[in-house]
Amino acid sequence: MTPPATAKTPAPPHPQADEKAVREIRINPIVPSESVLVATARGMRPKKAEAKVERDTRAHVETCPFCRGNESMTPPQIATYPATGPWDIRIVENLYPVLGDDRQNPNLSFGLQQTIDGYGRHEVIIDHASHGIAVHEMSEPHLAMLFGAYRARMRQLYDSNSRLRYVLVFKNFGPAAGASIAHTHSQLIATPVIPDNVQTEVANSRQFYLKQHRCIFCSLIDEALTFEATIYDRESGEIRRAIRVGQYVVERGRRFIAVKPFASRYEWEVHVLPLAHQADFLRLKDDDLADLARVMRRTMARLDAVLGGAQFNYFIHSLPHDVNCEDCDASYHWHIEITPRTSIPTGFELGSGLFVNTVAPEAAAERLRAVELPEN
Repeated sequence: MTPPATAKTPAPPHPQADEKAVREIRINPIVPSESVLVATARGMRPKKAEAKVERDTRAHVETCPFCRGNESMTPPQIATYPATGPWDIRIVENLYPVLGDDRQNPNLSFGLQQTIDGYGRHEVIIDHASHGIAVHEMSEPHLAMLFGAYRARMRQLYDSNSRLRYVLVFKNFGPAAGASIAHTHSQLIATPVIPDNVQTEVANSRQFYLKQHRCIFCSLIDEALTFEATIYDRESGEIRRAIRVGQYVVERGRRFIAVKPFASRYEWEVHVLPLAHQADFLRLKDDDLADLARVMRRTMARLDAVLGGAQFNYFIHSLPHDVNCEDCDASYHWHIEITPRTSIPTGFELGSGLFVNTVAPEAAAERLRAVELPEN
């Protein structure tokens, strides 16, 4: 299924130059304390952008520890997919882990200073045997296998130790996004604490559910697919804001949807969510993997067509496995956040915590939808 209102030709390079400038603070409905200043006129100023990365497209590099045939150059493998024969996906321990299970120290408290044991796991998921392949170039069956590998390893870690309260899967591309090795790979970190941003999402979505008896993520998906409104100026009668059905939809499949957040922190940020309510990524069914792979591949292809070479991260936010989250199954909704890095944060952003977005999210979504992709 294709998203609505797909354009036939790409939008101009700077859509904000052809439209009425937007300057407004948008509140994130899921995390209201997180605001975004959308200031499209700022996009016209001279600025330092994150450098685009020249991707190493070679299939194999003799000195790369992640290439097939160089398995002795990495720590011991944990799993491979497929389990026998030449591997297509390989999971290994991270050589420089931020957390580990090699030593377990007691928690300490001295005055106001407290520590929690840095116990956990840090692993590398080598996404593909081909060194320089991009996400949008991977086959959909391969991406389905990759998401299945994420799910299986997350489940294994949760089952291995009750102290682990959260497992985060993420991918970095480019030095500014944290990638230190060019070979395509993801990472997985299991921690004894719940990350603050996930905890805030869980708490706020729970509060919304208690008041509205609905999942806020499901409500936002419904709005993206059905909501339409025109707001007029009382005195002049001019249109102040027009919201069209599907305006923030980037890609839609049978079971998953990719949307541009109304309060996007990053100019080209996109979120991928299951259309049917589902709190925990571990409950992703095998039958869902193919559609998730298709929506993810096509979304990444759209981003590559518009931004080619942009550095990016993506990560999965799922319901924590914690006793305090046991009543959140109906209120939380797992999702993948894709955050291309096209600008360097300024002192204002770092000092205030207020993100500045110079591309109107609705204009960005329109440009992404306008990309014409081959069906295969």
